[in-house]
Amino acid sequence: MSRPSLCNLEWRRLRRNKLRVGLTILVALACVAIFAGRRASASNNPEAPAWLHGLVSVPLPEHDEKTDAVLLYSEENVNVQSVDRIHKQIRVAYKILRPGGRDLGNLVVPYRSDSKVLSMRAWSIPAQGKDFEVRDKDAADVAIPAVPGSELISDVRAKFVRIPAADVGNVIGWEYELEERPLVLQEGWYFQKEYPTREARYSLQLPAGWEYKVSWLNHAEATATPSGSNQWNWVVNSVPAIKSELEMPPYSGIEGQMIVSFLAPGGGRTFANWRDMGVWYNDLTRGRRDVSNDVTQKAAALTSSSKTTLAKMQAIADFMQRDIRYVGIELGIGGFQPHAANEVFAHRYGDCKDKVTLMSAMLKSVGVDSYYVLINTERGSVTPEMPPHVGGFDHAILAIKLPEEIHDGSVVAVTKHPKLGTLLFFDPTDELTPLGSLRGALQANYGLLVTEDGGELMELPQLSSATTGIRRSAKLKLAPDGTLSGDFVEIRVGDSAANERYLLKTVTKDADRIKPVETILASSLPTYHITHASLSNLGQIDQPFQWNYSLVAENYAQATGGLLIVRMRVVGNESSGLLETKEARKYPVVFNGPRRDSDSVEIAMPAGFEVEDLPEPVSVDYGFASYHSKTEASGNVLTYNRTLEIREPNVPLSKVNDLKTLYRIIASDEKNTAVLRPGATTAKQ
Repeated sequence: MSRPSLCNLEWRRLRRNKLRVGLTILVALACVAIFAGRRASASNNPEAPAWLHGLVSVPLPEHDEKTDAVLLYSEENVNVQSVDRIHKQIRVAYKILRPGGRDLGNLVVPYRSDSKVLSMRAWSIPAQGKDFEVRDKDAADVAIPAVPGSELISDVRAKFVRIPAADVGNVIGWEYELEERPLVLQEGWYFQKEYPTREARYSLQLPAGWEYKVSWLNHAEATATPSGSNQWNWVVNSVPAIKSELEMPPYSGIEGQMIVSFLAPGGGRTFANWRDMGVWYNDLTRGRRDVSNDVTQKAAALTSSSKTTLAKMQAIADFMQRDIRYVGIELGIGGFQPHAANEVFAHRYGDCKDKVTLMSAMLKSVGVDSYYVLINTERGSVTPEMPPHVGGFDHAILAIKLPEEIHDGSVVAVTKHPKLGTLLFFDPTDELTPLGSLRGALQANYGLLVTEDGGELMELPQLSSATTGIRRSAKLKLAPDGTLSGDFVEIRVGDSAANERYLLKTVTKDADRIKPVETILASSLPTYHITHASLSNLGQIDQPFQWNYSLVAENYAQATGGLLIVRMRVVGNESSGLLETKEARKYPVVFNGPRRDSDSVEIAMPAGFEVEDLPEPVSVDYGFASYHSKTEASGNVLTYNRTLEIREPNVPLSKVNDLKTLYRIIASDEKNTAVLRPGATTAKQ
């Protein structure tokens, strides 16, 4: 795909088969009636082409018994005809090995209003029987659905067709032709899939006098073979599948790919470096932050009661988060170019780059400078090793030049720039993270800072683990029959608070508000009932979110031989089985961001009981994470304190075994028990 856009994840991700499947299933449900009437016509002139028949008996690429399908062949022929026209021919063939591969029979070819699907054909070759064929006339033309959780106005559409007999043992294939009008003279060839690939080809035809430049990521470079006048071919073979793992890096950060730039005589619309890309984007935004009196008056009204510059910034940020509705508008160049600030303000809606534009303009009106930052919402998609490539970014945020007089503990998402001074990063599209902070996925992430001087790829700050997490405390009482009762307080900050607020965002019934608490308790306690629950600061995103709840858990402590066995970890699970797999881990573990969770629990022992045995303390530190717990007794009260701290959001493959050991230690500690025995007086009774 060559036409991604900011704030519209669907377009860039449609090139991935797994996400294409999800889309096509939705389309299929909407078009059942259409295809039911057309399926019979699919058998007319069904003979599959020679190139596809030639693949029926080829050796399959290396795979295991769980592989749903293998990619036998893919071919992408790109003919650059001018700076405004590119012609493409795509051929793909799969063999389906398991029932899960049947979804590959859902074929989607996305396009925009300034591009055309010139032709489209697909076939299946059954292991026995005649071939099946579908053509353009059998396809439905559908709109791409909105990004989940948002609204989307887009000129991205798709041709959709269901390939008959996409069954186990059969070979399916398709070919289609596209004509595109490129915004940038750059292409990405993404040849590594979630299925093993036998052979993938890419050919490039350039006009006379043009040149090209390629960069390879996550795969050894293949040699270009000349095949005609200003034409070249690349071939890769035996490409392993990318197998899904929990908490793995983003697909775009690990897949084999070749980025190719088309260099026209005289230059233009391609990037030699990140500075060039910034110049291009700065030109797209030029004049967009110029504002009318309405905007400046609104900014003045919002900040009229603010006594400090920081308070003014917070008032404007609050307006952007609460009053400017997120709506993705991806029409043509609008996939990259923001709307004018005046338009966004007048309509009270816009996408990420629109909200950045309006906020930047309003900040300027109160004397604060700011800059566009292009970024990917998945950390690891963009790295310093990759070439300047607009397809790497899917989001826009703001870098605010922090006035020197601001020194506030709530302003932590900052970094020092050698020329611009202190920069504060803020995402006005994120309605649940206050000015001064940054959600975990954007921390330690690379973004393109855009200024009048061009672009600069820089790493965003990584915040302290103390900025995100859960602080849970409890005062509980244990009865002689093992019933545990008492009160809990959970204070959530950072992403932990944002996640809870998101869960409750659309809840209207009071009875449903405690479902997040019920989910936590159900994973920790075999039986319980909540006697009280309340929350605080649901709408105050600059304050910690807080749960207060009380419960009764019968038979919590186990009575045996006159003793009471009490598990000291009452609520909450910090262990994980994500690494308890038969297959060796292939990829690093990626957390959402740094965090620190802690528990402080007091349990009053039943009258007349005393301590027989306590768990040993636990203290482990692997650098990227640490875990500490300790159980103590004082008088008739047991106390249990523990802390899990994730310091680094990315755990390299070389340290994955340490993480596995850490989780096992935590799991063991979460099962540890204190043993209570009746005292002498109680025993006599």
